Amino acid sequence: MSYVYMKVLESTPQRYERGMRLLTLGQLEQVHRDIATRVNADDRVLDVGCGTGALTAMLARRGARVTGIDIAPPMLSQAAKRMRDEGLVDQVELKEMGAVDLDTAFPGEAFDIVVSTLVLSELSDDEIEYTLAECWRILRPRGQLLIADEVLPDSVPGKIGSFLFRLPFVIAVFVLTQNTTHRVAALDARIVRAGFQVLDTAEYLMGTMKLFVAERVG
Repeated sequence: MSYVYMKVLESTPQRYERGMRLLTLGQLEQVHRDIATRVNADDRVLDVGCGTGALTAMLARRGARVTGIDIAPPMLSQAAKRMRDEGLVDQVELKEMGAVDLDTAFPGEAFDIVVSTLVLSELSDDEIEYTLAECWRILRPRGQLLIADEVLPDSVPGKIGSFLFRLPFVIAVFVLTQNTTHRVAALDARIVRAGFQVLDTAEYLMGTMKLFVAERVG
């Protein structure tokens, strides 16, 4: 691996955060605020795919006890720095792991709330089903699942419009992170099949991103 490529990887967290803010027209920050309003002091929260810790810190500032997980060490390093800078170290635990490791990492009913933003769109269909099932397992009864992600509209015009709208986003995300994403189809139905009741939804970016507020049933 070249020195230049290593430097690109090392700078990814800062570039990623600035790029996502620009590419989502500031709407990702609004999503984070909308999620945070549903979290209370002393809630036990799992942030799946916490990245640089922007949402994690926001939840911790509300008094929640937050566990943030991510597979990228550079992202976690940036998140750890954020927690130190904001004096949130005692309220936040960071773990290097992915969503597909949930079954071995946490016992059942360990959390009051699970949050996730723009993570499922990076997973395969099987991984999405697994992750939703694990979220059900680790949530307490009537615990809440707050998921915001790219979604695939149902109508043909909606699909075409969302494809054209998000094309620059996809290209830029690949340049910034060397990763790509896909729109998640029928996410509401998948959440229900995993054992949740969808309580509320909100749309962003012309409906190409959607927040689902769901509650564990049973």
